[in-house]
Amino acid sequence: MSWLVTGGAGYIGAHVVRAFAAQGIGAVVLDDLSSGRSEFVPAGTPFVHGSILDGAAIERAIEEHGVTGVVHLAGFKYAGVSVQRPLHTYRQNVTGTTTLLAAMESKGVDRIVFSSSAAVYGTPDVDLVTELTPKHPESPYGESKLIGEWLLADQAKAAGLRHTSLRYFNVVGSGTPDVFDVSPHNLFPLVFDALLDGRTPRINGGDYPTPDGTCVRDYIHVADLAEAHVVAARRLEAGDTLEPVYNLGSGDGVSVGEIMRAVAEVTGIEFSPETVERRAGDPARIVASGELAARDLDWRMRHTLSEMVESAWQARRAASDS
Repeated sequence: MSWLVTGGAGYIGAHVVRAFAAQGIGAVVLDDLSSGRSEFVPAGTPFVHGSILDGAAIERAIEEHGVTGVVHLAGFKYAGVSVQRPLHTYRQNVTGTTTLLAAMESKGVDRIVFSSSAAVYGTPDVDLVTELTPKHPESPYGESKLIGEWLLADQAKAAGLRHTSLRYFNVVGSGTPDVFDVSPHNLFPLVFDALLDGRTPRINGGDYPTPDGTCVRDYIHVADLAEAHVVAARRLEAGDTLEPVYNLGSGDGVSVGEIMRAVAEVTGIEFSPETVERRAGDPARIVASGELAARDLDWRMRHTLSEMVESAWQARRAASDS
């Protein structure tokens, strides 16, 4: 079996590709390199430089590489920016997913693992998010991910598509020193870049109703996330029935303040983060249960917070030294 990984040259996608290879499963990468990097694609892995908006390119990739399933990670992933660029976000994430599903149907590929997001929940009013927590996305990005889930469900009814969606929370760390988080908006890259530039990292808000006053989030290691994709793909390939969605959550949150302290300890760089004003719309706490994923996808937290920070720091330093 061979799986097409859209967005496979990105931070998360490259880890998914490596997880497939480690299990002896063939993978083909489709990526337009708008945010991914060709050097993140492992040597020997077929790479198609193309867009999910190009149905013909997707069909050719399916035909040429004997694709039997798809892991769909490609898309525009910046929630804050999506508010200023809603049309771009919907084109990439909704039109792109529709184009992909049409190409899959045309070529008889009926299995897909979809990269969804915690952004579908918006600002939940519960201590522990489950898959049944009401969805109230607060950005075009979150809305587009929820629409993607709907598209899969509708295509399942219409054409027998076999699918599951994995809702990500805060993905960090690195499973290999040659792949690192390149997002200009994520916490770890922002903190590391500040330290490497000799600047003081910032915390947005220090007066939240949490133990140390900073926001509490679910942080999960990217390699653990990638493993869940492999299990989901294998189960779909085997004909097993999966839930339509799974939260890949830890069940226990970590505060931004705790992240900062872990970074100082791992890097050996002493600093006191600067606390600035809250960002609009940032909830005090978002933590999710991963019980369903643990039951069906062998999901578990295999890395400690220190290991998450250390692996991310090593990969970022390796990039700086190369």
